[in-house]
Amino acid sequence: MEKKILIIEDNLEVRESLEEVLELSGYQVNTAENGIAGVECALKDPPDLVLCDVMMPKLDGFGVLNILNKKPATASIPFIFLTAKAEKEDFRRGMNLGADDYITKPFYKDDLLNVIETRLQKHKQLQQKFDKTSGGLSAFIQEAKGYEELKRLSEDRRRKKLKAKEILVLEGDFPRYLYFVNSGQLKIYRTNEYNKDYIIKICGAGTFVGYTPLITGENYKYSVAALQDSEVDLVPKEDFAKLLFANRDVSYQLIKMLAENVDEKEEQLLNLAYSSVRKRVANALLKVHSQYESKPNQEIEILRDDLAKIVGTAKESVIRTLSEFRNDGYIDIVDGKITILDKKVLEALPF
Repeated sequence: MEKKILIIEDNLEVRESLEEVLELSGYQVNTAENGIAGVECALKDPPDLVLCDVMMPKLDGFGVLNILNKKPATASIPFIFLTAKAEKEDFRRGMNLGADDYITKPFYKDDLLNVIETRLQKHKQLQQKFDKTSGGLSAFIQEAKGYEELKRLSEDRRRKKLKAKEILVLEGDFPRYLYFVNSGQLKIYRTNEYNKDYIIKICGAGTFVGYTPLITGENYKYSVAALQDSEVDLVPKEDFAKLLFANRDVSYQLIKMLAENVDEKEEQLLNLAYSSVRKRVANALLKVHSQYESKPNQEIEILRDDLAKIVGTAKESVIRTLSEFRNDGYIDIVDGKITILDKKVLEALPF
């Protein structure tokens, strides 16, 4: 079956040249003359890959990528920027937003086709359904390591054997691993004020346990113990963070595995995975600031640790982003207290 490629390019000569090359190479091609038309085309008839110019009227390439990343139907589509500008800042901004690659104009036909084929192949490999076994998890991680930014994934994925009733996690523990049940059954439970346990969930083979505390950075709000003799694979939290945030294709596949096809959970995790740290920090500031709506310029007093927990990232990332916002004139910080100077800009920050 022919792969479908969407070309979003405002230059007619370049657009027609790309269309001719790709059609001669066996691809089905749709074209759009600007960013707005490109978004409409992608949502109406999702392609297998998007080639998008950076500088365009009406809506530039960064805007196109932001919008498509927010839609579950298009969030995982490989996205390649076409640009005549090779400045470092353009590359960094595009990759931060989730672009898969760049092609700098003018380009050679062979280079263009090689980049497209590579991205389509990697996307295809990660779209396969990995079986819910330890081998399936290992296969997924091996595929992920094919991406440059994920080559250094740890090989330290230990397997822990649990006897029936043995505790894996205690309420209040700090999260260090993503757990994958290889065999047996685990119970997730809480203990009430009368020291009586009540089970929240039973997790069988093929189930991931403990990813929410890893995302939020909070201690466990529940305990986990074996209902029967069980085996659990341990994925270090550093590897989990890379798998979730380093690459869009890998993120999307991991989210599918974690969410177990539950729509609302998938949507929640998609928003987290595809929103930039800047967007998440902006949303957190706005959320905290909403408590002071009667006084628009009220200073916000919040520990950076607490803000990081709301954002779902490291404290250092929050501090760095706040510094950027201050330099950009969006906020002011005096003695650790934050004042929002431009609420509308924070609200309008792209994903």
